[in-house]
Amino acid sequence: QVQLVESGGGLVQAGGSLRLSCAASGSTYSINVYSWYRQAPGSGRDLVSSIDSGGSTNYADSVKGRFTISRDNAKNTVYLQMNSLKPEDTAIYYCNADPFRRYGLHEFWGQGTQVTVSS
Repeated sequence: QVQLVESGGGLVQAGGSLRLSCAASGSTYSINVYSWYRQAPGSGRDLVSSIDSGGSTNYADSVKGRFTISRDNAKNTVYLQMNSLKPEDTAIYYCNADPFRRYGLHEFWGQGTQVTVSS
């Protein structure tokens, strides 16, 4: 099993920055891809960014150039640096961990952290 704990959310004005952290514990050796998803009120959960074990990253078009995902394997922590925040970035942000297939495990989710961007 893998436990994920997000932190770093909060209230920020448009144009500001936040850094989200996702601390992983447990069988972290099994994790291939870490991702950040977000869910705005009344909407589904959408992929924001992901990073695999080789360091390859992926971003939603809406955050490209503003958000940066990174991974510290020694600390088992994944970060999402969010700059130039917009009101439409307001959502609950969830950390997701997707294991290597060979371990036969399901994906894991954190509890989420609220990000609110005021105009």
